[in-house]
Amino acid sequence: SSGVAALAPAVAVSVAAAAAFGPCASWLRTLVDAEGLAVLANDEGQYFQNYVNAINVMFSLLLVNTFAWLYNQQEMLYVALFAEVSVAKALLEQVAYVSRGRPAYAADLLGHVRRYVEGDLTRLDAEPVGSLMNVNTEGGARAADPLEAIMWLTSVGEPGQLYDTVKSLREARGRRLGALQRKLPPTHFGLLATLGFLVLLVFPLLAAATGAAVAPEDGLIQVQAVLFGLMTFAIALTLALLYAFWLPAGSAYNV
Repeated sequence: SSGVAALAPAVAVSVAAAAAFGPCASWLRTLVDAEGLAVLANDEGQYFQNYVNAINVMFSLLLVNTFAWLYNQQEMLYVALFAEVSVAKALLEQVAYVSRGRPAYAADLLGHVRRYVEGDLTRLDAEPVGSLMNVNTEGGARAADPLEAIMWLTSVGEPGQLYDTVKSLREARGRRLGALQRKLPPTHFGLLATLGFLVLLVFPLLAAATGAAVAPEDGLIQVQAVLFGLMTFAIALTLALLYAFWLPAGSAYNV
């Protein structure tokens, strides 16, 4: 489903771009006289070439760095999750050990462990700051920390045997929440989309300048429209996949 969610918008945008390429090139040709079109077609000052090169460099650098940032964040998240699950398993084993022969005591401890797993460890879509402060996102009230409850139940006057494990679990939890925290704002993808649009913007103008738009029967403008649609599809699909990387959960590229 995540693949379809990324593919469908890219296909729709590419089809619309290919359909609008010819009319857009024809309309742009009416804005410039014959002498101006000749200058644009020859590009003697390499204005278009320099423009395309500059935009491509900026777009490529930002695109590559965005992928690197998001991939590193995903890698940190997986490492943090495996470490936290390992410590949580150790805590569960110690809880079973200290509560043997005491069913009521065991039920309380296991209930707190279950609340931690269901309400914290597996809630990858929750806001990291809210999870760190134990804030209920629905009501805004501060919820009791199940790890703190476990520590209090197993400590009488001084820290009990589970104190070091709970401490390690809190540290692993902090690393997991730090990896979940979004490092890029939503406007970052707006900037990427703007640069991608600027990369595509020059091609209808070049088609108008070379004179392809005035002879639609020769089929050249249709070939250019198909190539323009494929380029639009590649850029739109790349941005959609990067956005799927950015989401904390729910796509094929994250936990």
